[in-house]
Amino acid sequence: MAPFKALELEYPIIDSNFQTFCASHGILSVEDFLIHDLYELAAFAKQQPTSDKLEQGINQILSIIDAQHQPWVNGMELLEDALHRKHVIPTGCEGVDLLLGGGLHEGQLTELVGPSSSGKTQVCLLAASYLASKHMGTVVYLDTGNSFSTQRIAEFVGRFSNHVFSQAGQRNFQKVMNNILCHSVFDIFTMFNVLHQLEFNLKSQLQKGGQVRLLIVDSISSLITPILGNIGSQGRALMTSAGYLLKKLAHEHNIVVLVTNHTVGGERGIPKPALGQTWKTVAHVRLLLSADHGNDTRSISVLKHPSMASGKVARFRV
Repeated sequence: MAPFKALELEYPIIDSNFQTFCASHGILSVEDFLIHDLYELAAFAKQQPTSDKLEQGINQILSIIDAQHQPWVNGMELLEDALHRKHVIPTGCEGVDLLLGGGLHEGQLTELVGPSSSGKTQVCLLAASYLASKHMGTVVYLDTGNSFSTQRIAEFVGRFSNHVFSQAGQRNFQKVMNNILCHSVFDIFTMFNVLHQLEFNLKSQLQKGGQVRLLIVDSISSLITPILGNIGSQGRALMTSAGYLLKKLAHEHNIVVLVTNHTVGGERGIPKPALGQTWKTVAHVRLLLSADHGNDTRSISVLKHPSMASGKVARFRV
């Protein structure tokens, strides 16, 4: 569901006055609208000089939401969807893929959690390289910290190819890079713009290149952390909207969504994932990465998974 600004052309009642009123209550999009108390919002609207128009705007948003409702599906339809439409995409890292039963699942949001230098970005780059080099589709990579490295991509592609420095190898690398669409994103509002444009392109089949199979946000925490604490409930609403949109893209377009998150100090000094309890419920799969001191070995453990027990661990090298 789009931000209100994108709806103004199609629905004139959602004008700048309505958008300003909603923004004053931390509502910037239809997703934000869903998590607010509508009775309270309507009561505030009645106190405004343009109350009639504001109430019409609220009713229009409710109509848009009603039109978006998906039909009910039964258990057999869900099973059919899981078996025939939701596939597994390997990361290219044998240890990770063995742990996850083949790789990352389409239709799911997977979160990589770990401290600095634990290997989160390396796993993202490896997964992007593997998918693109095997011509399985297109990767959309949102880079929030200038950590995207074409040199590292080239190294990974070299592992999957026997002709790294040949002319054929150069052509292959060029094809790989054409299948990885990297966007520099430094704030959550830019991320929303990119994701809404991606959603529009997917629905309109306007996305350049092959089918988008993998969406990476490295890192989601660097976009969300700055908006928490300072702007109160609006920050939490934006975080919830981000999670909703990422999961919606994953489910409706059979995309693997992979995001990274850092750790913060928890009880007794034990690190825990950042972004708090609200974000904890967002990811379908949550994995913890850690680095062994003195070598390049990494450990990955399952914190949350819909089809396997927590606590399973694998070791690998990137």
